[in-house]
Amino acid sequence: MDMNTIIAIVAVVVVAALFIVGGVWMDRSRKRALRRNDEAAKAKADARLAAEAEAEAAAKQAQKSGQPATELTPSQRAAQQAQEQTSEMSEGLPESEMLVTDLNLVEEVPVTVEQKTEKPAGRTSRLQRLRERLSKSANPFGKALFNILAKDHLTESDWEDVEDTLLMADVGAEASEHLVDQLRTDARVTGTSDAAQVREALRSQLLDLVGTDVDRRLNADKPDANHPSVIIMVGVNGTGKTTTAGKLARLFVSQDKQVLLGAADTFRAAAADQLETWGAKAGVPIVRSDHDGADPASVAFEASAKAKELDSDVLIIDTAGRLQNKANLMDELGKIRRVTEKNLPVDEVLLVLDATTGQNGMTQAKVFAEAIGITGVVLTKLDGSAKGGIVIAVQKELGVPVKLVGVGEGPDDLAPFDAESFVDGILAE
Repeated sequence: MDMNTIIAIVAVVVVAALFIVGGVWMDRSRKRALRRNDEAAKAKADARLAAEAEAEAAAKQAQKSGQPATELTPSQRAAQQAQEQTSEMSEGLPESEMLVTDLNLVEEVPVTVEQKTEKPAGRTSRLQRLRERLSKSANPFGKALFNILAKDHLTESDWEDVEDTLLMADVGAEASEHLVDQLRTDARVTGTSDAAQVREALRSQLLDLVGTDVDRRLNADKPDANHPSVIIMVGVNGTGKTTTAGKLARLFVSQDKQVLLGAADTFRAAAADQLETWGAKAGVPIVRSDHDGADPASVAFEASAKAKELDSDVLIIDTAGRLQNKANLMDELGKIRRVTEKNLPVDEVLLVLDATTGQNGMTQAKVFAEAIGITGVVLTKLDGSAKGGIVIAVQKELGVPVKLVGVGEGPDDLAPFDAESFVDGILAE
């Protein structure tokens, strides 16, 4: 080994040793600086706590004597000095090593919050509530009809009263005339004064009009339903559309289905907030825009994508109920449906109608039917009106079944429509 190689090896060893010694020295210096910072922080904290305690005592004393305590106490001055000393010691240190001087930090401990979700009522209790609410509603047209038909001898004037009662109940002219013709030829009505037989005759004729062989199941409840199953809610503002969407979510939750809500009504103030409140009560998540006036179709698109991602059973999309003009409505609803179907097929379009508007709501109903193609009707506020005949009229005019009815203001007062429960309710004694 020549002399140059030996010198090179010695040089490398010396340089390495210098690096090691320098690193040890720098590490010790940094530790000393950190130790000084810790000691200063501890001194500051002790001084601060003492100062606060003394200041509180001084304030109480001053309050008793009526004199303000403005002069700094020795402890308060010590706290100030500790603060200044800490600041000086932190100068020149890297940001990661600088001393945290705000000691008023409170560690948040996670607390288990009781979930405020509610267990919605099931189908059986809802149908029972439907019967009870209809039987207690103000002057159901079924009772009025029975009182007329139960007379011993029906005159032409009585039959006119029957038809007037049907028209006032919004059964519709054609359906009213058909029912009167059927009752005129029913021997149970014309041939006897037995109240039970009259009631049974009226019940059977009303059931025929309402329809007992109609499939009123929601498409999401059918075995061949898509997964997730998409429902779009439509209807003018004021019919209870958003509320119905929330109640419908609860109905599905009662069947142990995973539901997602889409707040595509972005034009009515607080519509999304209202829907979110309904969802929170039933533990149902919601997709919404962060500001009013957003594109409703974009919300519907995001909601359908999210439902697909979460593998939800049902997606319910609430839409705006603006009825400025027919063309505008058709464009908006058509766009919502088209963008939704880029992710998921739309299984159901439910039209929400206010039962108390009766025939006045039929024109609007036809516009919505033409705009997006409805598959069923939800009648709200059915319990508080004598206009229950709208069930018959809307099915005849629109050619789609009434699938759900609202029978009150409670969260579970939305029931699957059942023809027998409806007729029994309006004929209840």
